Amino acid sequence: MSLLDIRVPAVLLRIDRNPFHHGTLGAVRSLGRAGVEVHVVADSAGSPVRRSRFVRQLHPPPAPGASTADIAAVLRRVAARIARPAVLIPMDDASAIAAGRLRADLAPAYLLPQQPGTLPERVADKAELAEVCAAAGIPHPPTLVPDSAEQAAAAVRRLGLPVIAKWSRPWLLPAGAGLRSTVVVRSAQEAVELYLRSEEAGSRLLLQEFLPPGRDRDWFFHGYADRTGQVRAGGPGRKQLAWPRGAGLTAVGLWTPNPQVRALAERLTGELGFRGIFDLDFRRCGSTGRYHLLDFNPRPGAQFRLFADSAGLDVVRALHLDLTHRPLPDGVPLAGRAFVVENYAPLSALRPAPRGRELAWSAPDDRGPGLAMWALWGRHVAGRLLDRLRDGTAVRPPHPHTPVVRQAGEPLVPAPQAAEPLVPAAQPAEPLVPAARDEEVTVPAAREVEPLVPAARDEELTVPAARDEEFTGVAGVPAAPGVAGLSGLPDRSDDEKASSC
Repeated sequence: MSLLDIRVPAVLLRIDRNPFHHGTLGAVRSLGRAGVEVHVVADSAGSPVRRSRFVRQLHPPPAPGASTADIAAVLRRVAARIARPAVLIPMDDASAIAAGRLRADLAPAYLLPQQPGTLPERVADKAELAEVCAAAGIPHPPTLVPDSAEQAAAAVRRLGLPVIAKWSRPWLLPAGAGLRSTVVVRSAQEAVELYLRSEEAGSRLLLQEFLPPGRDRDWFFHGYADRTGQVRAGGPGRKQLAWPRGAGLTAVGLWTPNPQVRALAERLTGELGFRGIFDLDFRRCGSTGRYHLLDFNPRPGAQFRLFADSAGLDVVRALHLDLTHRPLPDGVPLAGRAFVVENYAPLSALRPAPRGRELAWSAPDDRGPGLAMWALWGRHVAGRLLDRLRDGTAVRPPHPHTPVVRQAGEPLVPAPQAAEPLVPAAQPAEPLVPAARDEEVTVPAAREVEPLVPAARDEELTVPAARDEEFTGVAGVPAAPGVAGLSGLPDRSDDEKASSC
């Protein structure tokens, strides 16, 4: 007999276009295996998720450029089809922000955690997160928000090269603009050129001190804050392998006890009054040993299934149990358990795992998505190679000065940042990033295809010494010398969006 109330279905909402988001499949399987009826509202036309036997129905997502009202209309149509209250689970930042804004409007058709409707938006916004960390005493890289091109150049001199450049609201980045959510900037010129695209990006540019990657420095914490604010399920994890190496999404993660990371997570969510599922990314400073918060995702992280305990409890099941007023079982943490994304770490998927392991795509009781993933991934990689051959870039090695850092809902995570908080002004909320198109479909059978796996690597970055120039704050940065143009950054590829770290 299931611990969950199987009379209450679940609706997974994903606005971001991301065919290889394995976190969505993890949520489908977690709830489906417990007997819950699972509906998916996402662009799944080219996604292995549609092959899962645990998907009850796929629903068309909001159209590209959808407003909050458009998203609400889509969810109401889904609710009308289901015809009974359902637990709504946002699977990306844009969905979490929309759900927060719409909580009162969607009740009683959807069950959502009770918290201030603007809180998911506040923590997902990179500029506001810096302020939140400063107020709560949580280590966070020094962050500056320039108000002019001159301030952008001066901020680079103040922080020291290289510098991390982020858009405060990456879910607003327009498709096809060639803008990445986060990049490593290696000159004042690059920072200025990015700043000049602020209007196009839809949010403000942040510049943060760079914290170098290194062995055992990248950590994450997944948890569920219940109705009382207590953090349940989840736990701290260590990124053993990233794609690209040293600066990317979690290809191999390991459940690793870490009291410091847990204490930071519980303190931050407690002070904010956060309720619901969250995913925090940390980087440990090699010189001070302090854990700096890099990202606060107000929804499940893609590798949340790493933290399935001895009672089978994970953050998604904890949400469903809590919102349906069911008790949460007291399981034992399975320290040492591994999670492997096999299209990024195929050899790790084949090695022995004495303390247990879960694969992102392949599962003996749900073979369709794994088979479909290899077919789709093979075509995807082949297509990208052909594109590069056509434009003459296939043989070019990666440029060592433009590594990408992952952020928010997308996946290539680069090497982020360091140090204490020094932060900026917040940003007003606006339109939510769209979703993609799809039609309601029934789940077809999977196709077998031989695997084709990309081998990606990134070079380790070294950090030059920062300069000790006078800096009077974001609004008082001295003028910088003029700078010339920077060639446009390439558009985000599907594999860069493959999943959230």
